[in-house]
Amino acid sequence: MIKMAKSICEKIQSADWKNEKHVPVIDAPDTVKADEMVKVVVQVGKEIAHPNTVEHHISWIQVYFTPDEGKFTYDLGKFTFESHGEGPVSTHSAAAFHFKTNKSGTLNAVSYCNIHGLWENSKAVKVE
Repeated sequence: MIKMAKSICEKIQSADWKNEKHVPVIDAPDTVKADEMVKVVVQVGKEIAHPNTVEHHISWIQVYFTPDEGKFTYDLGKFTFESHGEGPVSTHSAAAFHFKTNKSGTLNAVSYCNIHGLWENSKAVKVE
């Protein structure tokens, strides 16, 4: 008998990204200035390469921000990776973007592997 998940969060996996190739890595400053644009890089496979083949690949990474004392989580972006070596090009599951905030909070990144499912990582960002 297959057990149904009561919540999607039951299916999201996490681990140390230095030991597990599916965890999205978030490169962003620990401390930022209020309302100043900050560069963030998210990627899967920073320490341990993740395959990028038609059979096994990262399809997307989605990034969110939750202020420490806020009620809501904000969607910062979804980055999809469409080329997995089926032609002369191939993508790497990495993306860069900029955002600004005036509240300290947490960046969360969720990635999706077509074989191994959902993976999450988080990083605290403090506003000076």
